[in-house]
Amino acid sequence: MILEKMEKALNDQINAEFFSAYLYLSMAAYFEDQNLSGCAHWMELQYNEESEHAMKIYKYINDRGGRVQLNVIETPQAQWKSPLTAFEAAYKHEQYITGRINDLMKLALELNDFTTQSFLQWYLNEQVEEEANVDEIVQSFHMMGNDKRAMFMLDRELKQRQAGSGSGD
Repeated sequence: MILEKMEKALNDQINAEFFSAYLYLSMAAYFEDQNLSGCAHWMELQYNEESEHAMKIYKYINDRGGRVQLNVIETPQAQWKSPLTAFEAAYKHEQYITGRINDLMKLALELNDFTTQSFLQWYLNEQVEEEANVDEIVQSFHMMGNDKRAMFMLDRELKQRQAGSGSGD
């Protein structure tokens, strides 16, 4: 049986994961509008991953005899100044999610909830990969500057990403 305090915190994380999915889908729409189908594709795969992350927690709560409580998902940003600022926002968002996962682990430690500690270990490892992958793209944007040919090449490279690659699965 899951403790009520942990259940509430995990329900809040489900909401944060679904917001992440919604944010990445909004970024995909932005990139489609900018004719950057590779960037859009990368963000669509992020949308799928974040939805899966939320559903993993959903299932965990149910498996532990808890009650899932879904909340309103905030409207995500829809416009960015540039493709670079969109990916910088994605990086900042991943850092925020890492902080939330760390807080969940602190709570699980405080509550001596060893099962949830074990469950959260996957998320801790996942966030290292999530941050590193987005940061790599941000660094690529910085290296290419305003070179449109480089942007074309990066967009083509991002279009090659397969589900479960380029970021944690």
